[in-house]
Amino acid sequence: METTETTKKSLLANLTFQILIAVVLGAVLGVFVFKNFDESTRETFSKNIKLLATIFIRLVQMIIAPLVFTTLVVGIAKLGDIKSVGRIGGRALGWFFTASFISLLIGMFWVNVLKPGKNIKLPNLDTEKASEIVQKTEGFSAQNFVEHIIPKSVVEAMATNEILQIVIFSIFFGLAAASIGSHAKPVINALDKTSHIILKMVNYVMKFAPFGVFGAIASVLAMIDFWELITTYLYFFGSFLIGIGTLWVVLLLVGYLFLKGHMTTLLKRIMSPLVIAFGTTSSEAVFPKLTEELERFGVKDKIVSFMLPLGYSFNLDGSMMYMTFASIFIAQAYGVPLDTGTQMTMLLVLMLTSKGIAGVPRASLVVVAATCGMFKIPEVGIALILPIDHFCDMFRSATNVLGNAIATSVVGKWEKDS
Repeated sequence: METTETTKKSLLANLTFQILIAVVLGAVLGVFVFKNFDESTRETFSKNIKLLATIFIRLVQMIIAPLVFTTLVVGIAKLGDIKSVGRIGGRALGWFFTASFISLLIGMFWVNVLKPGKNIKLPNLDTEKASEIVQKTEGFSAQNFVEHIIPKSVVEAMATNEILQIVIFSIFFGLAAASIGSHAKPVINALDKTSHIILKMVNYVMKFAPFGVFGAIASVLAMIDFWELITTYLYFFGSFLIGIGTLWVVLLLVGYLFLKGHMTTLLKRIMSPLVIAFGTTSSEAVFPKLTEELERFGVKDKIVSFMLPLGYSFNLDGSMMYMTFASIFIAQAYGVPLDTGTQMTMLLVLMLTSKGIAGVPRASLVVVAATCGMFKIPEVGIALILPIDHFCDMFRSATNVLGNAIATSVVGKWEKDS
């Protein structure tokens, strides 16, 4: 009897279980509100309940910049020299670009095999919102790419949570600290203690995760007829799920190939981050929690602190798969012919452009719109995917987390073995 009671308490205390319950309750509440209230009431409800998700995501965002800076500087200082940083960085980028290329190929393969855009007939498209996204692609250039990567002010980068810019500054700071040697030890020790305090803050913030997920799900489902939407987009969504499912199979197989039996342990460790990312459609929302869980899994803190920030800019596997899938889907819907050579060129363009605006809201859609413009596909065609994009984003975000967790763990293993 006592054992059963203890098990129940343990289950209720489990963050993953709490979040799954929040997903279900949020969905039920959202559907109930949609079915039983008028549009004005639904809109007010959606706006208010979404505050729960906003509070949670902002609490996480407040931690990200100091966490990236402190852990990365300490990690690089512990690595000790430019040679070590270069070796790990080379392995990281090699993995990231290979994973991105495979993800893009999977998206391209399935959209060509299943052709979800051939028979699409969708009324009431939100062309106004699509036009807003298209406007964000203006100024999309090499200069924009460089400005996004190189910070002009570390204070500005931290204020806007530009992870890649914070990474660049932290690498220079860490290398400079390492070159000074023992004189820099007091600073490094202070930053090390600070990073542990921030990770302790993560535990407090994550207690709010179920409320954030509940608010995010209820907010969306209160504003749309979920079943009608899924029925309308059934073939598109089903095709997308086949593509994302294929990517999961590839990632898990690669994970088991390199990590063997430890891969099962890793999956147990990252289950909470996966569910949070799925519920909030935000990979960023789980960055601190993922950092903590990967260190618990056994990856050295200096590897985690180096790999994860880079991964969040260069290794968004789920988003990459979606970009080719969505771009070619729009071309199919508008009857724009794309031969294999053109599609491969599009794939290479996406490899670069997707790195240029990481961190931009609705970044995947902005990249898709920019890519469509380059290949004479109507950019406003993103209105075709806007209604279903939130649900696709749930799967994309979870896949991004899985890809980064595996990449960090594998590079950590390589470093341990070398």
